[in-house]
Amino acid sequence: MELMTWRPFRELALFRREMDRLFDRFFMERPETELSEGKWSPSLDISETKDALVINAEIPGINPDDINISIIDNVLTIKGEKKEEKEEKEENCYCKEICCGSFSRSVRLPVSVKTEDINASYKNGILKIVLPKKEEAKPKKIEVKVG
Repeated sequence: MELMTWRPFRELALFRREMDRLFDRFFMERPETELSEGKWSPSLDISETKDALVINAEIPGINPDDINISIIDNVLTIKGEKKEEKEEKEENCYCKEICCGSFSRSVRLPVSVKTEDINASYKNGILKIVLPKKEEAKPKKIEVKVG
């Protein structure tokens, strides 16, 4: 039988990493119960260029007039409502997965933006919001002088 050195701190670090992954998965994934209760929120893609933040929100089937976008204290909020289309047909519904109802999605912006220059467009179920950065939020190159 071979003896091994017990390293409790290494095992604690591994345990901590596993717990962090568990909590990350729990809080990042949206539970299925939200959809079954009629609540939903759009999926977002957030990217950053040199001059702006770009947010794409997936909200198909919504009239652009029913979308409200606001920024308060560097938090962008997208609100809207997807209205259920009702047809007077005599059909039996076996499965209903299309979500309807109001939604709200808020995101804290990582940089300051020019609120007066924000541009939003809607095409093929994707809401695209372009938020130009303020000058102090843009990266600045500092030249090193020699001599």
